[in-house]
Amino acid sequence: MNPRLNAAIEYGPLAVFLVAYFVGNRYLDDTGAIMLGTAAIMAATVVALSVAWFVQRRVPKVPLISGVLLMVFGGLTLWLQDPVFFKMKPTMVYLLFSIVLLGGLAMRRLLLKSLLGTAWQLDDTGWRKLTLRFGLFFMAMASLNELVWRTQSTDFWVSYKVFGTMALIVLFTMTQVGLIHRHTIEPEKVSADDPGEPQ
Repeated sequence: MNPRLNAAIEYGPLAVFLVAYFVGNRYLDDTGAIMLGTAAIMAATVVALSVAWFVQRRVPKVPLISGVLLMVFGGLTLWLQDPVFFKMKPTMVYLLFSIVLLGGLAMRRLLLKSLLGTAWQLDDTGWRKLTLRFGLFFMAMASLNELVWRTQSTDFWVSYKVFGTMALIVLFTMTQVGLIHRHTIEPEKVSADDPGEPQ
């Protein structure tokens, strides 16, 4: 997929939510603004995933998982008129990623390799280390989201959700550059390896 289109599909709904929330916050209370933002991001996510399917006849795994959880928690938010469900959605996403990665690692399955194997060419030791680190990172992100929404204002949480989490993910990934370089394998060796299921 075109990188710009891919970025629009992943981050477009989040931008729609941000605009809808802050526009709604000018005329509504915090709860009303969250309701408006929730409805907007749900609609934008449906559009984004539909575009992904139309363009490449498949939907990327991470946006799909996040989208399904968004529909569940966003639907509960709108139905019960309770923003707590929407605020808990990132916690559930991060916990799910953490459980899947760490659980797969416990069963000797390098699931991160199946997601990022086209971007990074690492040996299995590198994938194991990276999977463990990402699994623990997502667990920490789940805890941090709970801490922020339970102790801070809705405006602060929205800013953290849109900008803070993205910055933390980028910074964490940058700290893994050394590990990635140490365990990168040559293209010739990659082509000679068995491309089957990661062990």
